[in-house]
Amino acid sequence: MNTLVPLELYFPVYINLLLFLAVFTLLHTGILKMEDHRNVTFINISGYILIVFLILYLGQRPLSGRYFGDMRTYTRYFEWYQNGGEILGSKDIFFHMYMKGLSSVVSLHTFFTICAAIYILPLYRVSKKLFNQYWYYAFVMFVVSFSFYTYGVNGIRNGMATSLFLLAISNHKNKVIMGLCFLLSVSFHKTMFLPTIAFLITYLYNNPKTYLKGWLVCIPLSLVMGSVWIALFSSLGFADDRLSGYLTAEVKEGTFASTGFRWDFLFHSAFAVFAGWYFVYKKKYEDKLYFQLLNTYLISNGFWVLVIRANYSNRFAYLSWFMMGLVIIYPFLKERFFRNHHFMLGKVILVYFSFTYLMFYLYS
Repeated sequence: MNTLVPLELYFPVYINLLLFLAVFTLLHTGILKMEDHRNVTFINISGYILIVFLILYLGQRPLSGRYFGDMRTYTRYFEWYQNGGEILGSKDIFFHMYMKGLSSVVSLHTFFTICAAIYILPLYRVSKKLFNQYWYYAFVMFVVSFSFYTYGVNGIRNGMATSLFLLAISNHKNKVIMGLCFLLSVSFHKTMFLPTIAFLITYLYNNPKTYLKGWLVCIPLSLVMGSVWIALFSSLGFADDRLSGYLTAEVKEGTFASTGFRWDFLFHSAFAVFAGWYFVYKKKYEDKLYFQLLNTYLISNGFWVLVIRANYSNRFAYLSWFMMGLVIIYPFLKERFFRNHHFMLGKVILVYFSFTYLMFYLYS
């Protein structure tokens, strides 16, 4: 267990280390060419150090429900299974089987470290598989994302499920492995039905220009008919009453909940939308998998825009936000669009992280 960092400083230390990482990456991109052997060596070594640090820092955090939200709930589950308790309920059954299996062979903090590894290692695998030697930049985009830390220490199941979802997409050429990863993702957290269905829809229709227009239409529809969409979608259930509960639940004191029409979060969501518009319309970029990633994001995020006024709509926002870094960075790592492309890449990472950093100080 990490006792070097006080609980009240755990996130401030983390967020300021990321600031150093983003600034240092920017400076590095301004000095060396992207394909320079020294750069490739440096980013790969730095990337592996970052992976180890994240797994240990997040996984070996002290036990605290105050600072790490649902960590206390997961602890109660783990201790119940450790004492021989039967599997609780039938929802997210695979995750409970996984927890019960580990409870008999590892300690509590080892369990959280394994969870952190399942959350982080697939992101490395996705980055490596899609971008080869330049995987570091995609991985950093995942790490500096607004919700990365929260779903590593609080919404643990949801975070692991989203990483398994991305692992499925990275195996899009092997439909069996892709299907198994989708199944695992949904088994860990049933809210993943939404992005999974969205991705499968892209096999039927994959024109990003249509989905971009559809996302824009969702904004006035939400402004005019927000309560109608909340009532409609909550009645559908989406194969699990947890989704409906997020829409209709009252805000609990001391919990973070998105209330009202969140223009700040809409602005944040628009980062990936703008990037998609820019590469599709301005740069005429064409890549089937990129279109599928972008369109999956637009479908999932468009759904959130429609129910943005719901008390816990931030839970729906994460069902698209976890993809945002990948959607933004993908074209940068596949083609060269700018004269000083490497330096532009560094600026994009820093600007993207700036929202995360500013939101921390606004809400802390």
